[in-house]
Amino acid sequence: MYKKIINKTIMILGASILQLPAIEIARDLGLNVVVLDMNPNAIGFSVPGISKEIISTIDIPAAVEAAKKHHIDGVMTLATDMPMRTVAAIAKTCQLIGVSEDTAIKTTDKSAMREALKMAGVPIPKYFRVTDIGELNAAVNCMVGSFMIKPSDSSGSRGILKVDDRTVVQDAYEYARSYSKNGIVVVEECMIGPEVSVETMAFEGKVQVIQVTDKTTTGAPHFVEMGHSQPSRLKCVESIKEVAIAANKAVGIENGPSHTEIIVTEEGPKIVELGARLGGDCITTHLVPLSTGVNMVESCIRIALGEQPDLSPTLQCGSAIRYFKQHRGIVKSIDGVDAALQLQGIKQVSIVHGVGETITEVTDSSSRMGFVIAQGKDANEAVERCELALDTIKVEIL
Repeated sequence: MYKKIINKTIMILGASILQLPAIEIARDLGLNVVVLDMNPNAIGFSVPGISKEIISTIDIPAAVEAAKKHHIDGVMTLATDMPMRTVAAIAKTCQLIGVSEDTAIKTTDKSAMREALKMAGVPIPKYFRVTDIGELNAAVNCMVGSFMIKPSDSSGSRGILKVDDRTVVQDAYEYARSYSKNGIVVVEECMIGPEVSVETMAFEGKVQVIQVTDKTTTGAPHFVEMGHSQPSRLKCVESIKEVAIAANKAVGIENGPSHTEIIVTEEGPKIVELGARLGGDCITTHLVPLSTGVNMVESCIRIALGEQPDLSPTLQCGSAIRYFKQHRGIVKSIDGVDAALQLQGIKQVSIVHGVGETITEVTDSSSRMGFVIAQGKDANEAVERCELALDTIKVEIL
């Protein structure tokens, strides 16, 4: 049961499956909930008792006017980057708690983020901000071995490529640029080592690490995340936490969540990127509560409304998520889901792209067909339970 919050209104930007937990918890807290999304059929709009605004989460003027109309007391989003600029504008206009406009830019534009981290002495890879072919060629000439080309202001692994063959540099640049809203592309050294994310909450300037998450990806060329587990099994967790806290302070996060991605290189932990929002892929909505007992979504809501969150862990368990293996084709059948759900420790099985749908190999987050979530006594057991569930589920793709 939640401790109720009386006579307050919160605005949540986004009504997709990613924001659904925040919408549901906000209603359970007794709040008046205003939800914005450009999709009138978004799943979050099906939650009873909410106020709906059919507005794009990146339409800042319209979102600000909606916030004024509803006399909101707080604003937030969950697991997505680009609405952060809208959150910042609403917070400024309505004098609410939230990230500043400067912080919103630094946490949604990779080139601005890199510059802020570099100025603060936070470890990052060598990088270059590229706006045309001339700058691209100059950046590439400074690289040794493989390197990454990324859109500056995209998300969800879209537009990212690892370049091993320099004959494809221009194609990779055009691919990344097609996903960049501001036309800026980042060229950076390819960091090698295990990758983690750090889930933190800040309140009145103090940044607290809630959990460190190990992750697996598809690897080159797209590096789409295919699994997460908690707590991290790496030995250098304390240095990872220190780098994440320094990064949060460098970009100015004083109140609210962050999701910081780090690769542990031979030279130590270095920042991949960070977002001033809760982590996606069920990390903060499912894995953190299963491993620590901390409800980061509720904490995020309370901070947005000016309340002190309870960030004290009540569990010391393991949790994991693993995504289905897949290839290009049409999904003919999916069997064994009910049997998988009966396995010990399995908390959820979700099918995103089901029978009859045409799917591809995994190229970005939205192309993944489904996932399994498990809890165990530690991370190893949680991962093993996920893998057993995936083996139990039989997927036929033609």
